[in-house]
Amino acid sequence: MPLFEYTAVSQTGQRKSGTQEAKDASDLSRTLREEGFILTAVKAQQEFKQTGLTFGKLVESLKILGGIPLVEKMLFARHLSVMVRAGFSLNKALQVLATQTKNRKFSKIITAMEKDVRKGISFADALARYPEVFSDLFVNMVRVGETTGNLEGNLKLLAVQMKKDHDLTSKIKSAMMYPAVILVAMTGIGVAMMIFVLPKLISVFDEMKIELPLPTRVVIGLSHFLTNFWYLAIIIVAVLVLAVRIILRSRTGRDKFDTLILRMPIFGDISKKMNSARMARTMSSLIESGVPIVKALEVAAGTLGNIRFKDSLLEAAEEVQKGSAVSECLAKFPNLYLPIVTQMFEVGEETGTLGEITKRLAEFYEEEVSNITKSLSTIIEPILMIVMGAAVGFFAISIIQPMYSMMNTV
Repeated sequence: MPLFEYTAVSQTGQRKSGTQEAKDASDLSRTLREEGFILTAVKAQQEFKQTGLTFGKLVESLKILGGIPLVEKMLFARHLSVMVRAGFSLNKALQVLATQTKNRKFSKIITAMEKDVRKGISFADALARYPEVFSDLFVNMVRVGETTGNLEGNLKLLAVQMKKDHDLTSKIKSAMMYPAVILVAMTGIGVAMMIFVLPKLISVFDEMKIELPLPTRVVIGLSHFLTNFWYLAIIIVAVLVLAVRIILRSRTGRDKFDTLILRMPIFGDISKKMNSARMARTMSSLIESGVPIVKALEVAAGTLGNIRFKDSLLEAAEEVQKGSAVSECLAKFPNLYLPIVTQMFEVGEETGTLGEITKRLAEFYEEEVSNITKSLSTIIEPILMIVMGAAVGFFAISIIQPMYSMMNTV
């Protein structure tokens, strides 16, 4: 059946838009009237007649294959908070959000959760059925919100938490985009030279029948391999990428990699400050929402990317459960947490304002990460120039050195 884009409005003024299959516009209008909506605008999407698929279906199918973006979950929490505050029942709010989201997979999940809630299952338990979508942080804050009757406030805190996390990650990705593009371009140019330029020079060297130096023989061998066995090169690269992914998913491999990152001059500092910022922000949100400190440490550990930081919080959770202070536990990891972290935790514990203190700590480190990422391109640019210069120099010596030898024999 054709797919229509539509906009409709209810008698109370609530607007609804999306895409839906129908025989025609009249059939769509009738369906919407049964749901209490009046069709105000409709447009049929273009179809691929050869395959019988619409462009909209193709896009939606691709969305289903992927995960749920952080932005989608952030908007879900924010909109749900607003609707709960406005007096919407949880069921009605979920129904509306299921129709508003553009991600078809997420829409199906929200609809399934609405059915669970209607059956009497708590909203937190409904969320917990989708661990690949909703983190422990999300589930626990909703659970506490339902228990204390402050679901709207906790959802608002969640939206702020996810926005800060998204902003922090986006800054790191943006800063790394420039060096990534340069490295990819440099690799592409090098491969093109090996395949299209070097074979012509190799034929000249063969005619002269001179002894070639080691760098030239290495470059010629690599050129010969890429020209004649390019499919093997693709397979080798794919196998290496797969092997790296498998190693990083293992406990030992991930521990070695994260330890290496922490010891690197520039990236180690960024990793420490980024993980500290995320830890402090998560702890602040959980404590302010009423989550016990031990549970907050365990949940915060699950949000961190570096396994060394994750292990430190899990160990701290065990020690706190035995009666130790959080600041004392974090002080055992001076290579991870700077003195300002343990000192601010100590002040927060002594004054009973740990939630507010960790929030300020998160803001401090987020500002630090922002300042570092702004100058990251300037810091990395000289390193890239050295790498590019070394690569170009090696290539030039490999080609020019035999030419000088040929000139000497003339």
